[in-house]
Amino acid sequence: MSKYHKLAWNDEAKQKAREEIHKHKPWLKSTGAKTKEGKEKSKMNALKNDLVLHGLMKELDILLRKQKELNSIIKNNNFYKYIN
Repeated sequence: MSKYHKLAWNDEAKQKAREEIHKHKPWLKSTGAKTKEGKEKSKMNALKNDLVLHGLMKELDILLRKQKELNSIIKNNNFYKYIN
């Protein structure tokens, strides 16, 4: 039996996991920013990630436009004009 078969959950395993999770209630111990400073830092992390994503999307847009332009050049047989 492969190691992946051990990961399959049958109804009994699901029920046992359900009981354990309700016994320990990890959602009551969840962590997160509690102070004003911590909340500001957390907010800045989200903003930083958003800015990075925005930058990547902008770069992707530029690359896609260049690809479209190159495809048009190749399609119109103007390719050799740009090589020389």
